[in-house]
Parts: sequence; structure tokens; C-alpha cells
Amino acid sequence: MDYKLDFSPVIAGMPSLLLGCLGTLTLAICGMALGMLIGVGGVFLRDSSFKPFRWLVIGFVEIIRNTPFLVQIFFIYFALPFAGIRLNPTPTAIVALGVNGGAYAIEIIRGGINSIARGQTEAGLALGLHKAEVFRFIILKPALRAIFPSLTSQFILLTLSTSIASAISAYELTSVSQRIESESFRSFEVYFTDTFFYLIISWMIMRLFALISARLLSYPVK
Repeated sequence: MDYKLDFSPVIAGMPSLLLGCLGTLTLAICGMALGMLIGVGGVFLRDSSFKPFRWLVIGFVEIIRNTPFLVQIFFIYFALPFAGIRLNPTPTAIVALGVNGGAYAIEIIRGGINSIARGQTEAGLALGLHKAEVFRFIILKPALRAIFPSLTSQFILLTLSTSIASAISAYELTSVSQRIESESFRSFEVYFTDTFFYLIISWMIMRLFALISARLLSYPVK
């Protein structure tokens, strides 16, 4: 097989690839933020005394965890317009990532909360704190500290899932790579570079979460 490497199309397309990396980071960070909001809110509703809220959250988690992400993003982009809800590719990708990540975050955060000793909750209530204040000040931070490695892994996976947004032409790294490959037919060179950029993006996200853990969740030094 006489195949000669030629990275010139990749070099020529580097500005677009770098913008694609920025698009991927934007989707990932916005999706993570929305996922965390859904996760924390979902846990609060999941433990609500109002049964319809509990069943709604349980049903949401089961539906999202047992359907492919590609189907979810297609449903939001292609099916919701029939209900009068139309979103452009980038907002669709952010919503899909947030919903998907939020469903998993609910279970991860809930597992961390359940690991907190019941006596701490009772002590907070005995001090006159409202249930929401007990959740915020006594339960949430220790729970996040316990589940942070699992949450980090889930959000790294969410970051890599941004590549699926190329299926609806959202502007991110994979969609840019596909365009360059279709114009140059240099599949190996394009996707080799694509892989390298995803490794860098994943490393940056891991470093960001490590910094957050060190600054906000570490135990105070005596």
C-alpha cells in the first residue's frame, strides 16, 4: 500500500479546527452547567414529599439513561418542531447534553447525598435550619466531595459526546473535521489531528475539575 501522508489540508484548515475546538468547549461547558442544574434540582424533587414530582424525576432518569444520546438529540432537533419548539443546532446540542448529563448527575449526586449520615441532617434541623438550608450547607458540599471523581468522569464523557452534535451540523470539532475530510479525502491525517485535539480538550477539562476540587472541595489544612 503506497500511501503518503499529507497534512497540508489539516494545516490549511487549522484556524477552522481551532474554532471547532472552541465550539466543542462551549458545548461541553454549557452542557455541564445545565446538567448540574438539572442534577441538583432533580435530586431535590426526587426526595420531595409530593409523589408526582418523585415519579416525574424517576421517569425522566429512566428514559434518558435507557435511550441513545443520538436519538435524544434527533428527537429535540427533528421531533419537537412538530410541537412548535424549534431550536438551532447549537442550542439543541446544549439542551441535549444538559438533559443527558443531568439524568446521570441526578443518580450520582443522590448516591453521594445518601452516603451522608442521617445524624448530620437531624443536627441541622435541630439547629433551626430550613430543609433547603440543611441541603445546601450540610449535605451538598460533603456529598459533592464524595462523588466528585464520578462526576468528573461523567462530564468528560459528556465532553466527548459533543462529537455526536455533528449529526445535526452543530459547529464543533468533529463537524469541522468532516468538512475538511470531505474536501481533501485525507481521512487519516484529519482524524489523527481530531483525536489529538480531543485528548487535549479532555485533559483541559480534567485539569479544570482538579482545580475546582482543590479550591472548593478540599478539606481545610490545619
